[in-house]
Amino acid sequence: MKQQSRDRSTNATANIQFPTVPCKRSETKKMKALEYIGKKKVRLTEVPRVILTDPKDAIVRITATTICGSDLHLYHGLFPEVYKHDILGHEAIGIVEEVNTGVTKFKKGDRVALSCIFACGECQYCQREEYSLCDNTNSSKKEESFYGHRTSGIPGYSHLMGGYEGFQAEYARVPIADMNLIPLSDNISVENAILLSDVANTAWHGNDIASVGDGDIVGIWGAGPVGLVAAFFSAYRGASRVIVIDNDNFRLNLAKKNVEGVETINFKEEDVTKTLQKLVPGGLTVGIECVGFRFPKDVSHKIQQLLKLETDDSGIIDEIFTNVCKHARVALLGDYLSYCNSFPIGMLHAKSLQLFAGQNFAQKYQHHLAKLMETGEIDLSWIFTHRLPFSDTAKAYAMFDKHQDNMVKVRLDVSLETPQQKTVI
Repeated sequence: MKQQSRDRSTNATANIQFPTVPCKRSETKKMKALEYIGKKKVRLTEVPRVILTDPKDAIVRITATTICGSDLHLYHGLFPEVYKHDILGHEAIGIVEEVNTGVTKFKKGDRVALSCIFACGECQYCQREEYSLCDNTNSSKKEESFYGHRTSGIPGYSHLMGGYEGFQAEYARVPIADMNLIPLSDNISVENAILLSDVANTAWHGNDIASVGDGDIVGIWGAGPVGLVAAFFSAYRGASRVIVIDNDNFRLNLAKKNVEGVETINFKEEDVTKTLQKLVPGGLTVGIECVGFRFPKDVSHKIQQLLKLETDDSGIIDEIFTNVCKHARVALLGDYLSYCNSFPIGMLHAKSLQLFAGQNFAQKYQHHLAKLMETGEIDLSWIFTHRLPFSDTAKAYAMFDKHQDNMVKVRLDVSLETPQQKTVI
């Protein structure tokens, strides 16, 4: 998608030594990986295996991976800086195959989840636990020209986000492994473990930055995996009411089955604002957006996007601002790229709303969430509706894109775990 041409570069990270991208590849060993070929075209193919490149690298043999809703932005050809043969995917678990000399916390044979956010652990942002704002893991000059600064690297998510090889592969290279791998006990199921890469952290992040707590009335826009888990966490954190808005009745019913006391609104069947005004006359105290730029709210924004007059849509944001109370907290978790028209800045100002946004601070939450999973205090495996072999990954993209067979989240089995670390279903 065409972006604004204005160069906002500040050269704030001009003198940083970034991890090596692309990483080195074996001259003799191969691996299967899911490559981007073109718009709505992905292919599982055999490529040279990734190998240790930098001193702090680890190589992980992937045992299970999945497809994120944000992967579909790339699949549709709507995300910049995605090239033919790029390896996709940023959610996976596996077994450490090899570590380089600078890795001290992991060893061959460890069961791990791979973080969707690559952080250095040393810069000012990492020191404040704002890991997705890391200074030292994304060498993209293009991102700096878009936004004025670079943010963290994200594997398998375009060269705008660092150009790292993704995790939908038999092997993955993880730079700065001590920061970007999560140790997994055998008590954490495969499904829950996969969610520690991204979904669980992103859903918790939305609740955390919006300070969801006792007595809050929370509206969740979007019932994809992140929205469903965000609703679960809102209830877990003490919200008195949680209301999920979507147009997919299967997903709304999934919320009803797994989120205690949840209320739902199907926006195709009823007017969201009129319904919320009846349900919550004073307005929601928190709104969490889990949709992103790819779903224009009305025809006018669809036309503007087609004509390249905007890249993103403010329709859902407008609806959230309308339906939250004065001085409410709003968290934007969906991906947004560049610019939109008709942003309701007047409502933001007049109602003194508190607006938060951005990629999740993964490493801030992962160990806490892993402990909750390990003890059985939370179980999020219910969002997985499908389990397929890795050979069906391209098929799974098409199914997920079309909500075919009510797919919400798919577990893709890549290889077996070791006998000592048996898969927990």
